[in-house]
Amino acid sequence: MSPRAPEPTIGLPPGASGVLPRRFLLEAIATGAIAAEDPVPKSNVQPASLDLRLGEVAYRMRCSFLPGTDTVERKLKDHVIDELDLRDEGAVLETNRPYLVPLKERLALPEGIRAKANPKSSTGRVDVFTRVITDHSFRFDEVAAGYRGPLFLEIVPLSFAILVKEGLTLNQLRLSVGKTQLSDEEIASFHAETHHLLLRGGVPVPPAELALADGLFLSLDLRGDREGRVGYQAKQNAPRLNLTGTAPIDPAPYFEPVRREGGNRIVLAPQRFYLLMSDEAVSIPPELASEMTAYDPTSGELRTHYAGFFDPGFGFDAGPNDGSRAALEVRAHDVPFMIEHGQRVCKLTFDHMLEPPDVLYGSAVGSSYQHQEETLSKHFRHPQRRAGTSGGPGPGQQSFPINAKR
Repeated sequence: MSPRAPEPTIGLPPGASGVLPRRFLLEAIATGAIAAEDPVPKSNVQPASLDLRLGEVAYRMRCSFLPGTDTVERKLKDHVIDELDLRDEGAVLETNRPYLVPLKERLALPEGIRAKANPKSSTGRVDVFTRVITDHSFRFDEVAAGYRGPLFLEIVPLSFAILVKEGLTLNQLRLSVGKTQLSDEEIASFHAETHHLLLRGGVPVPPAELALADGLFLSLDLRGDREGRVGYQAKQNAPRLNLTGTAPIDPAPYFEPVRREGGNRIVLAPQRFYLLMSDEAVSIPPELASEMTAYDPTSGELRTHYAGFFDPGFGFDAGPNDGSRAALEVRAHDVPFMIEHGQRVCKLTFDHMLEPPDVLYGSAVGSSYQHQEETLSKHFRHPQRRAGTSGGPGPGQQSFPINAKR
């Protein structure tokens, strides 16, 4: 039996606790705690997370699975239907079929350091379900402290067949050590005394109006623009969606506008995918990171979003009226489901950073969704915002002609 390789170190201070910022992620790459045959692009290292890259092959599976006490490589042999080459021009992944892709990155985490994965925002906004699988694991997206081994990504396109290729990034990894999550009491205190985490119309949400229950709830904006548009619905039988290109895509073949009913509400059709916007704006200061947590079935007969990371700096500016609204991916289950303006549908949890990152979410790191007023992903040409009458649109009162060009 060959001796175990030396344990990589990241140089954490004694008693360290928090989410690891960018400089420690770069240290993890330099020391081999995060490794890959191809060098990890520095541009993939975000303020508090790492973009993970697809490898050379995708396995079309007959079903999803967890490895349990086995390795992923051993277990997937029982479930493979076909093998797709992701090199060069890539391959098309069909809807409602699970695929498993070995990722380029692998981990050799030091003892005590754990990891968690989530889809990138752009992945969720095109209704592509992803989750990371590791060897000897009974859970998706959670990587045990001290894990040493490969990473695999399960991909299930739900609304559109997608073209993907080697090197594409669909999800992110965050490293943590110690106790990181803020309690409800700590969230309320931070919002009131240190930095306003939620704003509405440029004004901090009063502390008494915060909805807290193991995290901070967000609500829906269903007032929309002057024409009553509140978001988008994915079209059925849409063309293949190319996720590998750089030129913006016309959204018209893929999404159609959704308009509110009287009373600022809409009825979701079963199993259809919607992109909506939060009523509140979120502001994540440098000392915190956040996550939109997985769906809570007590909120109704709908899935309110894919889980996702909010890195330090999201919606954060020097001025008092900072904040960026959150895009919400929504799907009803088996019956039509009515949702109303202001309905609480999703929740943010907050974690302490080990230290503030050296760069924040925003234009400096190529972030796509700072101060967003549009729910479509970065893959699409965003409809032009039309100036309003009588002084222009106010909060929640923008007008977006769907086929307008930039």
